[in-house]
Amino acid sequence: MASFQKTEAGRHLSMVVRDAYTRLHARAAEGAFVVWIAINVPAEIFAGFDNVVYGVPESHAAVNAAKGIGALQCEKAERIGYSMDLCSYARIDIGCVSDNFKDSPTFGLPKPHLLVSNTNNCSLLAKWFDVHHREMGIPHFIIDVPFCYAPQKTGDRDYIVAQFHELIRVIETMSGQRCDMEKVRQAVSLTDEGIGWWKRFLGFAEHRPSGITAFDSFVQMAPFLIARGTKQFVAHYRLLAEETARRVASGDFPVPGEQYRLFWDNIAPWHQLRDMSETLEEKGANIVGATYTSCIGGIEGSFDHFPYGGGDPLAHLARTQNAYVCPHGMALRTAAMADAVKRLNIDGIVFAGNRSCKPYSITQFGQQQKMAGVFGASSVMIDVDHADVRKYSRENTFTRLDALIENIDMKRRCG
Repeated sequence: MASFQKTEAGRHLSMVVRDAYTRLHARAAEGAFVVWIAINVPAEIFAGFDNVVYGVPESHAAVNAAKGIGALQCEKAERIGYSMDLCSYARIDIGCVSDNFKDSPTFGLPKPHLLVSNTNNCSLLAKWFDVHHREMGIPHFIIDVPFCYAPQKTGDRDYIVAQFHELIRVIETMSGQRCDMEKVRQAVSLTDEGIGWWKRFLGFAEHRPSGITAFDSFVQMAPFLIARGTKQFVAHYRLLAEETARRVASGDFPVPGEQYRLFWDNIAPWHQLRDMSETLEEKGANIVGATYTSCIGGIEGSFDHFPYGGGDPLAHLARTQNAYVCPHGMALRTAAMADAVKRLNIDGIVFAGNRSCKPYSITQFGQQQKMAGVFGASSVMIDVDHADVRKYSRENTFTRLDALIENIDMKRRCG
């Protein structure tokens, strides 16, 4: 299948991921100060220190799921008493730590000196990181980010910036290093430049047939979690965008027989990427976009790039703290989705009700009704779990996806 061929960008992605984990382990072994962070914690801050490195348990959990061992790791956590109803990322991570990352495809993560979570992206995260705080005796810093029903208020932004300064002070005290704010500014600039190329890559979904699939974007988002603020980050997304441009220009499309343009709402189903992509292609269907990847680099209520203007880097990081979907009220979620559905000329929406991510899933029935009311958009609700394959039914999923395609066909026949 075209979207899973080892393109130049695909090979480069493998190198980026491999190098990031290799470098993390090597620098930790040499005495670097190690931080474990949640995905929405601004990693660019750590670039201000000469010898601070970070690992991302959520990203590591996704790698486990994509490699087919998510359920194995979940079961380890369940055997020591954690409920199967908890987020599968949390169970994978806790299971991995329980036996010192025995089955990890990346040799795990080096032991941290500091844990940093946040409150806005997932209500479970602070409790999850508290498990490691208690078991390892590691300090846990929690960034409190106000939920948003409207664009971020100035007072909320100032509140977040103050916490960033406090985090820097904590790391300086614990590590004995000083933070160079100019290096933080450079890292924020590099991330912003890379996001510009990312948005150009996503823009090829507007082409008919689409130049990408959402599955491409799911796989290619990895550097956002492990390599932000680096020249390698910029180089990768420039390569991805330019290679995609060449493929579109030459008529090389991932779903050349594209008849149905779909949009995905929720986290990627890591254990089903290839099967779902290939099966949909056989049906002439292409999931061309997703809220999960479109929101990167934006602000609440919009998937557009919110550029860095070169001012206070911490203020910019605070302003974009609500880029991801989970801390948005339904009005903001619906506004961003409506714009994407219109821009991408979407035929149908796949709302993936995620058993492991209640904050992402809780508004979906309301969104489904609103999208039907505004656009008359065909849609379907499927049941998934982003990392625990035991909670996924292929038969039920494709029965519902087939029903979505039939509904699109019926609307077309009715004119």
